[in-house]
Amino acid sequence: MLRIAIPNKGTLSAPASQMLRDAGYRQRTDPKDLICRDEANNVEFFYLRPRDIATYVGSGDLDLGITGRDLLVDSGVPAAELLDLNFGGATFRWAAPADALTSADGISGRRIATAYPGVVARYLAEHDLKADVVRLDGAVENAVRLGVADLIADVVETGATLRQAGLVTVGDPIMRSSAILIGREGQEPAGAAQLLRRLQGVLVARNFVMLAYDVRADLLEQATSLTPGIESPTVSPLHREGWVAVEAMVQRSDVHRIMDELYEMGARAILVTAIANCRL
Repeated sequence: MLRIAIPNKGTLSAPASQMLRDAGYRQRTDPKDLICRDEANNVEFFYLRPRDIATYVGSGDLDLGITGRDLLVDSGVPAAELLDLNFGGATFRWAAPADALTSADGISGRRIATAYPGVVARYLAEHDLKADVVRLDGAVENAVRLGVADLIADVVETGATLRQAGLVTVGDPIMRSSAILIGREGQEPAGAAQLLRRLQGVLVARNFVMLAYDVRADLLEQATSLTPGIESPTVSPLHREGWVAVEAMVQRSDVHRIMDELYEMGARAILVTAIANCRL
């Protein structure tokens, strides 16, 4: 039975469970449950602290897990990213008092407060920089004011909390994180490929819609240049002579622009249908 770790709480918990439901897997109905067995799919889900998931997967005690890229990097365990799940986005940045630093190169020799020492250590190693890392469990924005550190490394959203602490961001982001599916390096347990395909199907379904329309046959090439589909659009003759019906998958973010251009071209009966899931 495939054993998968899922965040038990926090911002990644609900979206992770919903994505698995969309992929056809059973999930817990009581938030207090720690385990959920999906006998039909031969999968067992374990609900764990997000920060612990990479450790369990890296040790081989669990086969796969959903966690944040930041937490995987911070753990330093032998686990690898298998798929970006495209939710739970976060940006890590340096922050310091205004005019204290002009670029990230200036962190060398400074004291850095962070709740993610592994993320900071990787950045320092990759950029051949040396600094003192002060590990804190939270509220790192106060570290500079209290004299514990010279700057901080933390998740930055709006920057309002930083401004309240008298800090500004410095340089480019340290890293961009999101929810990811992880597995132990060099291993592919039975059932993992099927899970990966199902999750990829959910991602495609969330990013694409099915677009159908009628258009004159002499405009078909021009119309399908706007809607090439994944492999090729489906084209069927209509009872109305000289017209065809077209179906194609298009990016959800582009669908309104494409509909407008098709209409101006002369296409009619333009319909958009949501995709629940797919296999490509």
